[in-house]
Amino acid sequence: MTSHPNYITPQGFARLRAEYDQLLGVERPRIVEVVSWAAGNGDRSENGDYLYGRKRMREIDGQLKRLSKKMKDAKVVDPRQQPDKSRVYFGATVTIADEDDNHRTVTLVGNDETDVAAGRIGWATPIARALRGAAVGDVRRVMLPAGEREYEVIAIGYPD
Repeated sequence: MTSHPNYITPQGFARLRAEYDQLLGVERPRIVEVVSWAAGNGDRSENGDYLYGRKRMREIDGQLKRLSKKMKDAKVVDPRQQPDKSRVYFGATVTIADEDDNHRTVTLVGNDETDVAAGRIGWATPIARALRGAAVGDVRRVMLPAGEREYEVIAIGYPD
């Protein structure tokens, strides 16, 4: 069990739920059908459809178990309901500038919904932890693998 809640946005939770429903309602029944058909064909020891189907079913069951646990442990937080939108909290979209005045915009999301290429960083990452509670104009130091960096908060936004 983690020492901090597993925050997630409503959209992130909906994506987890959709993946769970797809696996349980579409993919697993299709694999069960293939395995049943292959089992009826006789010798299972050399039956590729049967062996692959059983392996794939175990993978799906494992993924269903992981998704179920993530959804059970999730604490859904709607960033639109944030009462203090002048500071950086969960769900905020923040524009920051480094020492070289390079600007970057990131959104602080749950660890299960990160996508660095899309600018969505996990709530528990070093940058997100440093930005928590910051207001526009605040400068925060972050220890990164490449060394310590300073970032100034340029703008803070929340979804409407």
